[in-house]
Amino acid sequence: MTRLSIVLLAAVIFSAMYLVRVQYDSRRLFTELDHANAEARRLEVERGRLEVEKRAEATSLRVEKLAKDKLAMRTVTPAITEYVTSAVALPVASAPRGARP
Repeated sequence: MTRLSIVLLAAVIFSAMYLVRVQYDSRRLFTELDHANAEARRLEVERGRLEVEKRAEATSLRVEKLAKDKLAMRTVTPAITEYVTSAVALPVASAPRGARP
């Protein structure tokens, strides 16, 4: 009977150690999940901030200012408009079939 007691004691100790290990893993995974959720919230806030910043950078006034300042562009006026004509003659459209002149 002492052998059976020793085997049962070993089984109880083993199951207790296994239970402690499972609880530890569970807590560790819960903590990792909490950190991942916090990181996801932080990234979502950052994405929203960047989208607002992108919209602010793409306003027509800002683009026009950058075009004038950095690219030395100017607005179009009739005084600086150049008209280009093609030297190739355009083909004359023929009358549709069955139409009378």
